[in-house]
Amino acid sequence: MGLRLLAWLFHLPTAVIYGSLSLFVSILHNVFLLYYVDTFVSVYKIDKLSFWIGETVFLIWNSLNDPLFGWLSDRVFLSTQQLYIEKHSVPQEKRITLAEYLQQLSRHHNFLWFVCMNLVQVFHCHFNSNFFPLFLEHLLSDQISVSTGSFLLGVSYIAPHLNNLYFLSLCRRCGVYAVVRGLFFLKLTLSVVMLLAGPDQVYLLCIFIASNRVFTEGTCKLLNLVVTDLVDEDLVLNRRKQAASALLFGMVALVTKPGQTFAPLIGTWLLCAYTGYDIFQRNPLSNVVSAQPKLESAAALEPTLRQGCFYLLVFVPIACALLQLLSWSQFSLHGKRLQMVKAQRQSLTEGRAPEVKMI
Repeated sequence: MGLRLLAWLFHLPTAVIYGSLSLFVSILHNVFLLYYVDTFVSVYKIDKLSFWIGETVFLIWNSLNDPLFGWLSDRVFLSTQQLYIEKHSVPQEKRITLAEYLQQLSRHHNFLWFVCMNLVQVFHCHFNSNFFPLFLEHLLSDQISVSTGSFLLGVSYIAPHLNNLYFLSLCRRCGVYAVVRGLFFLKLTLSVVMLLAGPDQVYLLCIFIASNRVFTEGTCKLLNLVVTDLVDEDLVLNRRKQAASALLFGMVALVTKPGQTFAPLIGTWLLCAYTGYDIFQRNPLSNVVSAQPKLESAAALEPTLRQGCFYLLVFVPIACALLQLLSWSQFSLHGKRLQMVKAQRQSLTEGRAPEVKMI
């Protein structure tokens, strides 16, 4: 209703108004993700404990608000048709509780494999956003100009939206499952190539930093298409009178949104564990005068911050890609299985309820 009112006031199509709102929300969200870690740590100089407490509070609310509103929206649809064999019997509807709904989800194997994969994807997307400034500063700041760094930053945010136009057309030809799997293999291949090339290949490093974020964000934007297929499968498996789409999207968020919190926490921990660089210390790399002289060979073997950032840059996507390929290989809602679910969903909407075997 609000969108239609705005469209009437400004004489613009509703799609344009909706797209504009999505654009501005996306801009605010991406700016926050990019700078909030650096702002709180470098500008406000909060301590590590306060940062972890804040991330924990954010984790709890960020994970619970989507399923909460989904339950309030779709709980009236959570009924299962009870079929009777007797002649002239009429299918009855049984209202289910939240506990019963969670039991149904626990038997929905494709949902479980999808959220495992998507948890890693959300983690990787936010890891790229949170540590993009750090990678630019310690890997490329002395190799490229400020304008080039700004260009890489802009490309990494704009290109995923443009890529979606091609990815969506590719999904129509090859299917979402194949496109997402191809993007996982591409992420793994690019990361291995970058690892073998090393941190001194400046131009290749620029391309990798930008493309890593572009393809990762592009994958995130395609996964909503998979969730809509899971909504259809949930409708068919549990014979719902109407698809509980908001609730299923909320349950996906419940499991996957913790990746937003894990990204900065695990990233800072890995960086500190490998290099000794603690972003919560004002001068983490300052030399400390020691009574015992340090051997030059031992000092040379100590990993530098630049090496640590490089290994973090390449090994995180390698690990994420391997975990995602493993989870995605178990996901069966594609091909003939997906066609069968779509056909059965169409039958249910037409008033026919064929018996469906639970996964």
